[in-house]
Amino acid sequence: MLDLSQGNLINLIITWMALAIAIFFRYVLMAGVFYYLFYVRFAGRYHSQKVNLRPAKSKQVRMEVRYSFIASLLFAVMGTLAIYFWQRGGTLIYTDLSGWKAWWLLPSLFLVLMIHETYYYWLHRWMHRPGVYRLVHRTHHESLTTTAWTSFSFHPVESVLQALPVFILIFIMPLHPFTLIALFLIMSVTSVVNHLNVEIYPSGTHRHWLGKWWIGATHHALHHSRFHFNYGLYFTFWDHWMKTESPEFEALFEEKTKS
Repeated sequence: MLDLSQGNLINLIITWMALAIAIFFRYVLMAGVFYYLFYVRFAGRYHSQKVNLRPAKSKQVRMEVRYSFIASLLFAVMGTLAIYFWQRGGTLIYTDLSGWKAWWLLPSLFLVLMIHETYYYWLHRWMHRPGVYRLVHRTHHESLTTTAWTSFSFHPVESVLQALPVFILIFIMPLHPFTLIALFLIMSVTSVVNHLNVEIYPSGTHRHWLGKWWIGATHHALHHSRFHFNYGLYFTFWDHWMKTESPEFEALFEEKTKS
């Protein structure tokens, strides 16, 4: 149970505010860097690799930043609760790196990514059910042509659903803060890359033994323009297994990455 005595409540509010600022700053930094590199500094070089040539909607970026700020506030709530329960010994987060706890770092990161991918794929498909889509997921799809700023642009309910699996995992799986930091970094970078609408992966990636399992801008742009394909978060394996990968993907990727 939460201790909401005056002193504790103040600490919770301070923690929440600090986390919200940090999360939103991370979003602005990641999105800003990628936007500058691929839409300003090297815009000419990467123009032919833009996936969806339809211009973004008027004031779309403003909307995306606004929803991303709200998402940051909600992510910070989950983070504050995680810290609260960790400080009271209620989670399986550990800081000692002796023995098995050191070699568990990488396997735990891989396992969390697989669990998160599985959770999100099926959540994503559920959010495309007509009733759920209209109420929740439509907010994200207002960005038909995505930008670097789309990466955190979610309806508040979707933001909570996005944060839920990692919050639950800290109670049932031993995880080190390094693992969580790595996860959040991967989450931020891949989300920006996938929404960039500029294919930055090299030609042939979609056929490489490892690269073919990674989602990129072409793969996810097809989800925003076609809606009923390409539901993955980080990886393509669930789309492969469930036959929900767009039949247009390979040809479009080759077109956008040809020399």
